[in-house]
Amino acid sequence: MSYFLHSLKKEDRDILRQVVKKVHLIHHPEEFCTNTEADKVINTIGPEVVERMIRFGIDNRDKL
Repeated sequence: MSYFLHSLKKEDRDILRQVVKKVHLIHHPEEFCTNTEADKVINTIGPEVVERMIRFGIDNRDKL
């Protein structure tokens, strides 16, 4: 995990993981859609995009 990922609250990390699994890992096999794989995607996206993804996840929590 990246250092910026450690600086997020657990609730924000969980929201990010849900968004990544729903958007970025949707076409992968279910056994591939783990928190570890979601964290890898989050690390490649970077902290700037992560802030927008958290806001999106909070705004669309009922759709995740």
